[in-house]
Amino acid sequence: MQTELDGRVAIVTGAAGAIGRAICRRLAENGARVVVSDVVEGAAQAFAATLPGGADRVMACRIDIADPQSVESGVADVLRRFGQVDILVNNAGINTQAHRVPIDAFPPSEWDRILRVDLDGTYFMSRAALAPMLARGAGGRVVNIASVVGLAALRLQSSFVAAKAALVHLTRAMALELGPRGVLVNGVAPGSVLSEGTRALFYSPDGSFAGRTAEFMDHVPMRRPGTPEEIAEAVLFLSAPESSYVTGQVLAVDGGWTAGSAF
Repeated sequence: MQTELDGRVAIVTGAAGAIGRAICRRLAENGARVVVSDVVEGAAQAFAATLPGGADRVMACRIDIADPQSVESGVADVLRRFGQVDILVNNAGINTQAHRVPIDAFPPSEWDRILRVDLDGTYFMSRAALAPMLARGAGGRVVNIASVVGLAALRLQSSFVAAKAALVHLTRAMALELGPRGVLVNGVAPGSVLSEGTRALFYSPDGSFAGRTAEFMDHVPMRRPGTPEEIAEAVLFLSAPESSYVTGQVLAVDGGWTAGSAF
């Protein structure tokens, strides 16, 4: 879709990853000034240099969403550069690859690591970005990137499932609280998406679970993984003026995965 985001400033977290890059590009292509934020500053800077608009419309910064001080510092840098925040895309998140095990064997340190980023980090980032957004009084948008596993649980990744299920309900709670103040809050729940991480697990010949890829795809009616660009299109819609009466929703972009059994 094409929309009008001129004059709006969008922060995208986890922006150096595949989905983050696609989201940044679509927002920039539609006129937004985009903050490419990531815990890996060099990757954020390298990608920011490829976006349309140049230095006047694009900013790269390091934000570790698990660290409240880093979050506050990053948002302050954005305000010094652009003076406002209108759109926040809470995209940053992590999962486990080495510990795909049942909960009774799941390491507490790994549980804490994932919850700290995927849930606590969303809270830290939202709280910091909402302060100037609400103070300005011009409304705004928050889009939380959840997951289909927050809607339909999977085995062997209990921490990630718990974090994303919490994020689904957090999105709804935020919408209830912030709607009267002009800020719309929605979520996107991607299914399996082609990215660096999923290639390492499923979509390359030497992936950890490559032998089960066909079985996995049997649960997806469209019989393929999604692309980062397909997720970005949903985020663009929820950031656009055209979605002005949509809040508290979590849009599954999952090839039909959560519609029910594919058999």
